[in-house]
Amino acid sequence: MATILNTPGHIALDRIDVWFQDEARFGQQNTTTRIWAEKGTRPRAVKQQQFESAYLYGAVCPAKGATQAIIAPHANSEYMREHLKLISTATAFGRHALVIMDGAGWHQQDLADDFDNLTLLKLPPYSPELNPIEQVWQWLRQHVLANRCFSGYDDIVEQCSIAWNTLIEKKTRVIELCTRQWAILTS
Repeated sequence: MATILNTPGHIALDRIDVWFQDEARFGQQNTTTRIWAEKGTRPRAVKQQQFESAYLYGAVCPAKGATQAIIAPHANSEYMREHLKLISTATAFGRHALVIMDGAGWHQQDLADDFDNLTLLKLPPYSPELNPIEQVWQWLRQHVLANRCFSGYDDIVEQCSIAWNTLIEKKTRVIELCTRQWAILTS
């Protein structure tokens, strides 16, 4: 019902692309994970004490396997608008993007006013499990970015770029991670 109320009435449901959007902080206070090791040994993982980080804004459209991302030094409305611009540009002519996101302070409804082919829909508070991009962040941390040290901001940006590109090199990975039956629109 909320989908219908938040999209222009003249657009058929089969012309709406559902995008899931979020941002995550990656940095020197990194994730440590389990690793394979010879029985009886205890491998060491370095844990940095510095605090430099970057924000990865990511969006996925599971129906098409499409993705958009930017890396920024902060999480704010300015970078959010830039990210929405990427999603709007990636939406084909004659189609409409329904961007589902959480209620972060910089996720303001008026950000969508700049785009004719884009509508924002906020998830209920305290429900990150409804946003499949949370699985993307988990995948990036577990498969690419865990147990690493970063020399500084530029290194964090570089490694986040490599991690995102590793994720999206297989469209099927994005589709399998992020498809939710409840988000498939039919008319």
